[in-house]
Amino acid sequence: MVNMMFWVLTHDQRLLMWANRRPSHRGLGLWLSRWLGTITHTGGATFTLVTALLIALLGSGSWSTAGWQCVAAIVISHIPVAIVKRKFSRLRPYQAIATVNVCKKPLCDSSFPSGHTTAIFAWLMPWLLVDAAMLPILLPIAILLGVSVGWSRMYLGLHYPSDVAVGAILGSSTSLLISAAWSFI
Repeated sequence: MVNMMFWVLTHDQRLLMWANRRPSHRGLGLWLSRWLGTITHTGGATFTLVTALLIALLGSGSWSTAGWQCVAAIVISHIPVAIVKRKFSRLRPYQAIATVNVCKKPLCDSSFPSGHTTAIFAWLMPWLLVDAAMLPILLPIAILLGVSVGWSRMYLGLHYPSDVAVGAILGSSTSLLISAAWSFI
């Protein structure tokens, strides 16, 4: 068990340093920093809850239902996030590793798991399930958005890859359970 934990931590830091690097090319580097600095906010509570509520209230039929499923999944998925963050109290990468690039206003709470990644994946899943005919259009957009938010958390020095992975699993699984249980309500 100790060897497995050492392996995860060692590779976690290596992957973090790779994701956190800044491109040497000015144009690409500037564009990437702006994109990831902006897209990270779509994983925040304000964006996910407000957009889900708006679609739930203003949408119709299955889109309204998906909006309510998003709201439920975001709220419910953050219960274990809050519990785990308190229990594990993992330092954020910029707090633990001096060479990590960090954003202007870094968060100070526990790193594990990523709440932004949890929220965006909890928000994304009901939209993918709303209409099978729309899946080929929505899936690439969902992948780009989910991966971008997760990557941004590492790029900004706020989370390790394992924080992001657990957040994605937690958000997706909560959302899938909510969507499956919805038919019984």
